[in-house]
Amino acid sequence: MLGKLYIVATPIGNLEDITLRALRILREVDLILCEDTRVAKKLLDRYEIKKPLLSYHHHSKLSRVEKIIEHLENGKNLALVSDAGTPGVSDPGNRLIASLLETKSEKLKAKNYGREFLQIIPIPGASAVATIASVAGISMDRFCFLGFSPHKKGREKFFREVAEAKYPVIYFESSHRFLKNLELLEKFRPDVKLIVGRELTKMFEETRRGSISEVSKYYKGNDNKIKGEFVVIAY
Repeated sequence: MLGKLYIVATPIGNLEDITLRALRILREVDLILCEDTRVAKKLLDRYEIKKPLLSYHHHSKLSRVEKIIEHLENGKNLALVSDAGTPGVSDPGNRLIASLLETKSEKLKAKNYGREFLQIIPIPGASAVATIASVAGISMDRFCFLGFSPHKKGREKFFREVAEAKYPVIYFESSHRFLKNLELLEKFRPDVKLIVGRELTKMFEETRRGSISEVSKYYKGNDNKIKGEFVVIAY
């Protein structure tokens, strides 16, 4: 019998933010695929889950995908987790799923009508996107999600797209590019307003709201708070 692949959401910071179903699945599967085995182990140790781990990340080679296919062909049930949040959202999870769906492995595909035998099952949970949207205090009936801002190439195009968006835009930002990229966004849209989530669900969690000039001024005056990961809503 072919194995199943579970896509398991994990906490974005606070280790208590994991569902009972996710814990059950992690205890039941034969193998856990993770971006960083050290990060995954912290969560698993917290809940006394001991399972073999196999790394899968942006730089994983084709041979690693072939190894995953082999496990599924042999009937092994696998769970895919990211370092934080829901796999497939700004991480290589969807690339793995696409590879599995496109594989030429006869065991992974049904012989009738070309349908896949492989079951890919989502186990929902924490997401930084949903977390910041839930406390936004503005209409989030429609919004755009653009993932991480580019490091270098395409940065201006990215922030011009944010500035010109018809609906609120959510994007992820790293601490070392945060202020510089706010300056770039302000260049394209000086009147933009922001909701900034920093270290969401963690001990030093903070949410700031205001015009882009107000937010920039706050963080320039409190550079000790420019740490961790940021989730930004621009509207």
